[in-house]
Amino acid sequence: MAATYREIVTDIRARIESGELVPGAPVPSTRRLVADYGVAMATATKALTALRQAGLVHPVPGVGTVVADRPRSAAHTGAADRQSGRHPVRSAARATTAVGRDEVVRAAIALADADGLAGVSMRRVATELGIATMSVYRYVASRDELVNLMLDAAIGARSLPDPPPAGWRARCEVAARVMWGFCQRHPWAAQALSMTRPQSIPNGMDYSEWLLAAFDGYGLDLGTRFQLGLSVLMYTRGLAVNIEPELQAREDTGLTDEEWMAQQKPSMLAIADPERFPQLSVAMHDEVDADLDSMFEFGLARLLDGIDAFLAAHRRRAPASRRTRAAGTDR
Repeated sequence: MAATYREIVTDIRARIESGELVPGAPVPSTRRLVADYGVAMATATKALTALRQAGLVHPVPGVGTVVADRPRSAAHTGAADRQSGRHPVRSAARATTAVGRDEVVRAAIALADADGLAGVSMRRVATELGIATMSVYRYVASRDELVNLMLDAAIGARSLPDPPPAGWRARCEVAARVMWGFCQRHPWAAQALSMTRPQSIPNGMDYSEWLLAAFDGYGLDLGTRFQLGLSVLMYTRGLAVNIEPELQAREDTGLTDEEWMAQQKPSMLAIADPERFPQLSVAMHDEVDADLDSMFEFGLARLLDGIDAFLAAHRRRAPASRRTRAAGTDR
């Protein structure tokens, strides 16, 4: 079970008070909290915000969030060698005694979740597992194969309901939200997935098949069904590619999106002349909600509205026999 933000705050507070994390030491980033505690970005961000509000940590531009300066107690003595900010969960991989392909893939996923896909190399995976670098090649032939195996394992961990919900719209909503949650849990995945040159990923194929089946029974040819399903998948993946850059920006600045906007707002308002930018000027003054989650939900609803209109038009053009066969399967 994923931790709550309060549990994360309690854990990091204890590490600060014990001296494991000393003043000036980096605390786990949003990405690291997501990986170590199995939480969504919003939960990790809320935890870091609560720590800042408590005066325990503060952001340092170009560095990230660090432990705030405070009087050192006896508990901090000799703690300088424990400044890595690394959560004990991450070191668990080193305790692995039996290594096989599954262990290699799990270690690579853990690295990617914590440090991004760029942080995954055969050498780092081997180091995490405590084996020689060349030993990794016994289980995977190349880094590309490793990434495909990572995607397959990560997608396979996200279950789709069986039986599926009734109606194409409910099924598409579930498929999109499962993919969105998957990309939030593994921010590197959206960039790794290719829509134009799809990888051979069995669990990804299962997911695609489940989504494409949403449009059975509407008298649509295979090409049209494929385009509709791909539109839902492409929309979700297209928005999800912004998750990792957002995480990186939080790590680089130590600021949440709201805090960053608060800093930028005065200069942006100075530029946004109401006569030249009437829409933007009003939006900035009214602080329109534009976080990734709200954009995902709004855009998904509008996309499905469009598909609904497309299907309605198709039914009007279809012969009476097809309309009868498709009746009752609309939503």
